[in-house]
Parts: sequence; C-alpha cells; structure tokens
Amino acid sequence: MIAKGSEPWLFTAASVTALFAILSRATNSLPFLNHAAYMGMALTFFMVIFFRDPERKVEVSDTYMISPADGTIIDIRDRKICIFMFLQNVHVNRAPISGRIREITYKKGGYLPAFCKDSERNERNEFLIHSKYGDVQVTQIAGTIARRIVTYSGVNDTVEQGQRIGMIRFGSRVDVTIPHDFDITVCKGERVLAGKTVIATIKNDRDF
Repeated sequence: MIAKGSEPWLFTAASVTALFAILSRATNSLPFLNHAAYMGMALTFFMVIFFRDPERKVEVSDTYMISPADGTIIDIRDRKICIFMFLQNVHVNRAPISGRIREITYKKGGYLPAFCKDSERNERNEFLIHSKYGDVQVTQIAGTIARRIVTYSGVNDTVEQGQRIGMIRFGSRVDVTIPHDFDITVCKGERVLAGKTVIATIKNDRDF
C-alpha cells in the first residue's frame, strides 16, 4: 500500500523515467539518455519503498500507549519521547492513544536536521489528542530534505489507537507526550514501530 499524499511524487518520478526511456528508444539509445532512464527507474523504486504504508493489525487497548512512528528513540525528557525516522523507515504516523483531536497547530520553521534538539524550530505540526487520561501531544517535525507534512485527520475527529493521522516526507521526527497515568516502558536508542511497539503502560489497570 502507498501512503496517501505521495501520489504527486510517484507520478513525477514515473513520468520522468518514461520520458527518458521513450527518448532513448527514439534516438537509438544515446548513452546519457540510457543512464537518465536507469536513474529514473532507481528513483521511482526508491519512492515506492519510501512511501510504502503497510497494513498493521493494531491491538487497541486503554492499558498502554503505542508508538506514533517507526524509527529510533533519540531522547526521553520531561515525559516526552522523541522518535527519529530514518529514510528507510515508514513515514506514516499513527495515533498513540484513542481520543478526540482538540487542536492541530501548524508552524513554519527552519531547515535543521530533525535529530537536533533545536529542530523544534523547524516546520512542524502539533496534534493535541484529548484522551480519557488527559491531553496527549503528538508533534511531527520536518527535516532538512523536504519540508512537507501531510495531515490525514482534522480538529474534532475521533481517532482510534493506531489510526493513521499523517505523514512527513523524508528525514523527520515525531515527539509524543506521555500522561502521568502511564509509566514509560522504552529507552533511548530503542527501535520502535508505529502502531505496534508499546511505549508506555498504565500505572494502575484495576479498572480494566
């Protein structure tokens, strides 16, 4: 499955590849056109891999929170988990907990690498999800290559844990705040999967 919002990029890459392939055939396979066609094919393949959006069976539960992004945890501070997404990671983001989206705040910003602490000044999109345990903030932070965040959900939408809420193109980072009702169960340097990896568990689950 291809991520929603990636169609223009894939169409452009495939169209350029097809154009060079046609020109190469029409001009008796000039070397530079052949090379351009092969490079276009490689770029198209890269786009397909990068914009993949695999189906994942999410086990919804009020007793834990799940990772909103694929990637590696680069920092945990002030009950905020920071996840850096490398190019090879799936860049579609998911709701870490069920609730209603109270706010979505988009902010323009700079071009710092997403793994830097100062990257919070970059372009970013902040979701405020109101859950039964209080507000959970999920922040999508764009990186240096392409500053484009795609949002799948809107204000007042009810989202289920693991539901797709957006995508960040190319190098990027996602931060998520953890309510005080939960204990953080992951550590810095750990790899996580969106919709699959449990990042926090409820402190007292006697109500469940």
